[in-house]
Amino acid sequence: MSGESQGKKVVVVGAGWAGLGATYHLAKQGYDVSLLEAGSYPGGLVAGWKASGGRSVEAGIHGFWYPYRNIFALINELGISPFTTWTRSSQYSPVGLEVESPIFQNLPQLPTPLGTFIYTKFQRLPLSDRLSALPLLYSLLDFDNSDDAWRRYDYLTARELFKTFGVSARLYKEAFEPMLLVGLFAPGEQCSAAATLGMLYYFILAHQPDFDVVWCRGTVGEKIFSPWVERIEKVGGKVLANQRVTDVITNSQNRVTGVVCGDSIFDTDAVIFAVGITGMKKIIANSPSLQSRQEFCNVNNLGAIDALATRLWFDRKIDVPLPSNACFGFDNTTGWTFFDLNTLHDEYRHESGTVIEADFYHANQLIPLDNEAIVAKVKKDLATCVPGFGNAEIIDSSVIRLPQAVTHFAPGSYQHMLPAQTSFENVFMSGDWIANRHGSWAQEKAYVTGLEAANLAVDYLGGGKSANVLPVEADEPHIQVGRTINKTLRQLGKSILPDVWLP
Repeated sequence: MSGESQGKKVVVVGAGWAGLGATYHLAKQGYDVSLLEAGSYPGGLVAGWKASGGRSVEAGIHGFWYPYRNIFALINELGISPFTTWTRSSQYSPVGLEVESPIFQNLPQLPTPLGTFIYTKFQRLPLSDRLSALPLLYSLLDFDNSDDAWRRYDYLTARELFKTFGVSARLYKEAFEPMLLVGLFAPGEQCSAAATLGMLYYFILAHQPDFDVVWCRGTVGEKIFSPWVERIEKVGGKVLANQRVTDVITNSQNRVTGVVCGDSIFDTDAVIFAVGITGMKKIIANSPSLQSRQEFCNVNNLGAIDALATRLWFDRKIDVPLPSNACFGFDNTTGWTFFDLNTLHDEYRHESGTVIEADFYHANQLIPLDNEAIVAKVKKDLATCVPGFGNAEIIDSSVIRLPQAVTHFAPGSYQHMLPAQTSFENVFMSGDWIANRHGSWAQEKAYVTGLEAANLAVDYLGGGKSANVLPVEADEPHIQVGRTINKTLRQLGKSILPDVWLP
């Protein structure tokens, strides 16, 4: 705790991974931190809650992948054990089982991407189609997560990227597009090639174990956020629910001095926004102060994607081969996943029947359906994957519609994403849609950007220590050499050739 931080106030807006991360670190440094959450509990959509009948439900299941170094370090610091062991996963289409993935870290380590290529068990995809992905490896070397690389690849769609590098139509439809639908939540023609390369490299291709995943043994709110909030409050942070931010108050020195929540004003020396795109757009729409800055107006060029979360309770035990499963080909532009909660969640381990979570991404055409139609569709699709569901009866169900819930990394969107440092001296941004150079994705990126925003606040306010942000694991030596050679050739080409072509 630093003497310089005593009495200085920070307001953090949004109590997800980013907001909780920023609040926790700043509270430990002795700042007077108020975390404002628009909902009735910390964590928002990620947390999960109890339904009226007392059953736990969530707005989608969230995995924790091998590269989540900072989140795993947090879990160790909190001294909690919220996760399952490493789990295998599979992929289904209307034809049946398509892919089974092993636990990669348990197999002999091969240079990337050989382990992913060799150890993944494709049931139907021919070797010739899989080999058509080899030319794509150049783009993975060329895309180094730099600002220049993002600007070069962001205007290209993922579909154009795969076509340009000669990926076969079958490999695209049966492998890459399913990854996009559950990784970036949209079909390839609606995904930025830059985001595609970043996501694929981080989760799958950088190192052999990267696709290994654990799951929370209950809701994230119960298993992680609840003990985390207790720790935050213990070190002096204030977590305030039902506080919807409507504006900020600025002064002539280019600083924000207050955060407005309806009739309440929270005085502050620094502000960290830690909300999703949809929440940020709502705040901007109500805030003349933010509307006065072009960077915040530009946020309205960004979009989000609809999701749908369902939970079904069946009247009997059904043999589900693996606990986590991704599916493709059931609807042209929608990807979905289903999970055996009897295996993953403590609450359902001894349930007499089977409990399944099925989540749909880019679910635009499903959200308008009534609950009965949605549940019937889910059961039908589950039975296509695992026939045992066909004879089972549904005894209870939950349907949660999530319009504009997840970030849409659309082609051309990078230019509108905000950096952590805004044009206000004391306003900092965090979240999975913020432009940064760390290289992580999803929950890990949200948490990392929260720590990075906290570090900017520490630097600005002049008290306390910076949070230790663990970098992503270094590239393997052959990838480092390839990127160095490619960067040298690219710079040489720029020095010789005129820069007149479109990026």
